[in-house]
Amino acid sequence: MYAIVETGGKQYKLEEGRYVDMELLHAEKDEKVTFDKIVMLVNGKKSKVGQPYVDGAVVEGTILKNDKAKKIIVFKQRPKKGYRKKQGHRQQYSRVMINKINTKAGKKAQDEAGEE
Repeated sequence: MYAIVETGGKQYKLEEGRYVDMELLHAEKDEKVTFDKIVMLVNGKKSKVGQPYVDGAVVEGTILKNDKAKKIIVFKQRPKKGYRKKQGHRQQYSRVMINKINTKAGKKAQDEAGEE
């Protein structure tokens, strides 16, 4: 089972028991975080797509660390003009361990299907 989550203006594929590096979350190490903007849930061949988000679904995780990525070099140059500019950048990120994907909406749909 996995979930597609929207956070920090990007979408991430999250699975239980795995970690993911995402845009910096303003929380401390070992702090619990929850993601409620679930765009899609997939469980085997069954999937549920939100409109825009899946109701009642929440992903719970723990922040493992806040760190910076490797440095990248941004170099700008204009030929024959003598213009050169070198700049470095290190993007900050949070490493989050995914603990649980709660699918209250998925369980409710299964209960309704079982009653019929």
